[in-house]
Amino acid sequence: MANLGCPLKGGAGKRTGSPINIGGLLANLPLFQQLRESEIVNLAAAAREIGLSKGQILFQRGTLLDGFYVVVQGQVKLAFSSPQGHEKVVAIIEPGQSFGEAMMFLEKPCPVFAQALADTHLLYIAKRGIFAAIDHDSAFARRMLAGLSIRLRSLIHDVEDYSLHSSTQRVIGFLLHLAGTPDSGSATLELPTSKHVIASRLNLTPETLSRILHDLSESELIAVKGRHITVLDMARLRQFDDLLPPSHPLCDKSG
Repeated sequence: MANLGCPLKGGAGKRTGSPINIGGLLANLPLFQQLRESEIVNLAAAAREIGLSKGQILFQRGTLLDGFYVVVQGQVKLAFSSPQGHEKVVAIIEPGQSFGEAMMFLEKPCPVFAQALADTHLLYIAKRGIFAAIDHDSAFARRMLAGLSIRLRSLIHDVEDYSLHSSTQRVIGFLLHLAGTPDSGSATLELPTSKHVIASRLNLTPETLSRILHDLSESELIAVKGRHITVLDMARLRQFDDLLPPSHPLCDKSG
């Protein structure tokens, strides 16, 4: 069973103020938007609020999950450690996103650990409520499958990135994703977590990430101020890798 953190009654890592409307929150999540009101009520009755302080472990690798989690506020890191003690971040879960569904269905030990990257508020949804919703609504089952398929596609995309793209391409792709959809002009973004965690997520060393950000800044493609990054020209940044000759130092594929 996972460590369900601490009750939400104020203090570090916990919500303050009036309790949230769990049913209303669940009804607004994409996964649950098509459920009937009675089904939302049943899910809410089986849900549990969890508060985590920054750095607190939610569950360790090897935990058997009998439910899954939805991030309401904060961030959660999913990662594993190598025998040499190196950490690899698999995913950074943002508000409105869920995690743990696949291992809940598989009923196998979780291959990663989960840790709060900031003071975080979660909902824990027990599997008995999920299985009941699946039994009563085939559309809900399809959305669960779609969500798991998107997660699988993301993992395949990660393997492709690590195998085929240079370290600079990975960083540029990450920045473009954070900046959103503008095709031209400038855009300002904020790194969602520490550079150390981002480097691990991109399969880079922190030193490599810092070097690439510095080189992109020297090339007048971005401006960096702490966690705040301004993409000075979106179109030029998108084209940057295509313009690099193979001998350019930024073409290095190593992490």
